[in-house]
Amino acid sequence: MNPFSSIQAIWPALRPLLFQCDPEWVHEKAISFLKFSEKYASQTPYFCHPQKHFGLDFPNPIGLAAGFDKNAHCLATWQSLGFGFVEVGTVTFHAQEGNPRPRLFRLVKDRALFNRMGFNNDGAQRIAERMGKQRVEKKIAIPVGVNIGKSRSVSLEEAPADYLRTFKIIADVADYVVINVSSPNTPGLRGLQHPDALSKLLEPLLQENLHRKTPVPLLLKLSSDLCEDEARTAAHIALHFQLDGLILGNTSTDSSLCPAVETLGSGGISGSPLFARSTHLLRELASFGGDRLVLIGCGGILNAEHAREKFDAGAKLLQVFTGFVYGGPLFPHELLEDER
Repeated sequence: MNPFSSIQAIWPALRPLLFQCDPEWVHEKAISFLKFSEKYASQTPYFCHPQKHFGLDFPNPIGLAAGFDKNAHCLATWQSLGFGFVEVGTVTFHAQEGNPRPRLFRLVKDRALFNRMGFNNDGAQRIAERMGKQRVEKKIAIPVGVNIGKSRSVSLEEAPADYLRTFKIIADVADYVVINVSSPNTPGLRGLQHPDALSKLLEPLLQENLHRKTPVPLLLKLSSDLCEDEARTAAHIALHFQLDGLILGNTSTDSSLCPAVETLGSGGISGSPLFARSTHLLRELASFGGDRLVLIGCGGILNAEHAREKFDAGAKLLQVFTGFVYGGPLFPHELLEDER
């Protein structure tokens, strides 16, 4: 029996109690609990429609999005929860505390979250060492990606060198690397989605990767706020630089999607309000380059029906975050129920 089944059974009663507490405090306690639970973690992944993409074997297509286990504290536990892969980060070259608290908010009526975390993480070197240790222990049986971003202290002009430094440190412990240019919570970061800036960013990463003994799959994470033309342009650049896939999409700053955020200041919306927009972009890019890029659907997946719609729109893999927060520890199993 899955050790988390008992928690899932009482989740309808437990969630309202947890939701009375500060969201980031609950998140930190959850990471501590999952880290403790690692000693009981199953080393056998949950197999359901296993598949292979960019040279990696995925026991199932449901992954944990970047932002939950930022510092790679409990990698082996995620496979016990049913995830087919997990993404660490966002990781920056320099360790950083992120934005001032409070910076994470629940919008329960909207089935959403709102955050302005600001890439708080332990820095590339410490995270790589932590991942390396877990690799040596051979407890991880699912693909683990690393999402990398720009250090806050670095200017946009210096961003290519900053990403490259992080990539060089993290690539040896990552099954794939995601280049994050779409978070709204690091000033100016989304400007790196502009064609010229994106090309300057990707060129050194591609060259470094090609010179590795074993190149690591490279993916690009895009904003849900891009228009269709902007998304197609980014996909075209990804193809030009031989990237393996795209993640669609990151959080939105459009308050019209969720008016409740208007009093919360700057930040990004995730969850239900993002579903239609991110799925539309996914469908557009599937028709543009979905046969040459692995598309990962992300944004507003709260139930199995949502998962099916993302797959129908062209996604090969899915990532969840907000749905996991609302759905409970065995949420991946719920999404895969109708896939058996």
